[in-house]
Amino acid sequence: MRLSRRGLLRAGLAPAAATALGGLAAGCAVPTGSTGRNMVLWYWDGGLGDTVVEKARARYDSTVDLQAIKIGGYYRSKLITTMTGRARIPDIAGLKGEDMASYLPNAGQFVDLRTLGADKYRSRYLSWKWDQGIADDGTMVGFPIDCGPVAHFYQYDVFRRAGLPYEPADVSRELNTWERFFAAGERLKKRIPGTSLLTDVNSVFENAVQQGGKRYVDKDRRFIGDQEHVRAAWALAVEAKRRGIVSDFVNGTPDQLSAIQDGKLPSQLNASWATNDIKSGVPKTKGRWRVAQMPVRPSNNGGSFLSITKACREPERAFQIITWILDAANQAQGFVDAGLFPSTPASYGLKQLREPDPFFGGQVTMDVFGPAAQKIAVAYNSPFDVALGQPLKDEIKNVGVLGKDPKKAWSDAMSTCRRIADHLGVSH
Repeated sequence: MRLSRRGLLRAGLAPAAATALGGLAAGCAVPTGSTGRNMVLWYWDGGLGDTVVEKARARYDSTVDLQAIKIGGYYRSKLITTMTGRARIPDIAGLKGEDMASYLPNAGQFVDLRTLGADKYRSRYLSWKWDQGIADDGTMVGFPIDCGPVAHFYQYDVFRRAGLPYEPADVSRELNTWERFFAAGERLKKRIPGTSLLTDVNSVFENAVQQGGKRYVDKDRRFIGDQEHVRAAWALAVEAKRRGIVSDFVNGTPDQLSAIQDGKLPSQLNASWATNDIKSGVPKTKGRWRVAQMPVRPSNNGGSFLSITKACREPERAFQIITWILDAANQAQGFVDAGLFPSTPASYGLKQLREPDPFFGGQVTMDVFGPAAQKIAVAYNSPFDVALGQPLKDEIKNVGVLGKDPKKAWSDAMSTCRRIADHLGVSH
């Protein structure tokens, strides 16, 4: 099971992407995108619903030959390389949500979607998601595809046997704080020996940070990863380790999958797209799972965008295609096809998203994910967040997996962050 199918984020990649694109500031003297009827769309496997893409080809066939190309491997690197080389640049390009901040400083390489009338669509999309696609200068680079509201996945029968609340509404209500969540983990371990509430401490740390309105770098290009919002998330993760509610398994390994299947890891905090990962990774657990709200408030993990590059010769037509692909009905289809959770609230009430899911015991999971998506805190998305957040994620993992002293781990994380900040020109 790929419990993190959005990919691993490594330190320094976002700034590197920003630097690479920065070399394009002068733009292309000759457009290198579509010619005549040809229009090229780049995305990655699972980035859009296949049904919707095929319908778009048919719908616009009389005016444009839409070539939708799935790009394998390191998508961001390939897109940057293509744009830097100024040849065969796609007209429409998907931009992964975790990479979005690295594209915004180079908004000039993309068409400002506001100039094509994007503002009239704003009210149809989650406001926080819409804002993530806008650069500091107001240029709209990305049009929202999906988002990834995080919820609490748990195995119904295991919770019931442990004497914990087990109906989704009860789990949401009674485990609505981190303290109550941790206490439930202690009761679970005591009553069913060998079980752990969570795989690792990182799920606590990263989700706690994501619950708030600040990350690691602010708008003034200042490192804020040493402030209280990060310290509190760190302390929660350390507490989870101290109280023994996390396992010794490494996320995504065969041992972890076996533990999930055996009910030894009956709980996880994960994004909406993880429903497909669980179904494909541990299919024998069908019917055991339910979904509840996560403690305190939801966070978000993942979600991407479509953009129009400056190489596009027919931006108005490209925008027409984008807005059709990403309307409420088609986003609902994208959820059915690829687990892409809609950024359009109007989708949440559509019939195809209201079907009971047998894998989740007949639960209508939209009743959890829909409200969660609308409660995500708005946070500034800096192009340096990835680089300056990674040392903290690495060190809290060392605490959880290797048993490293938390104080030493924090000190080492801060030292690394300061070195990276100095290299990137971020004050601290």
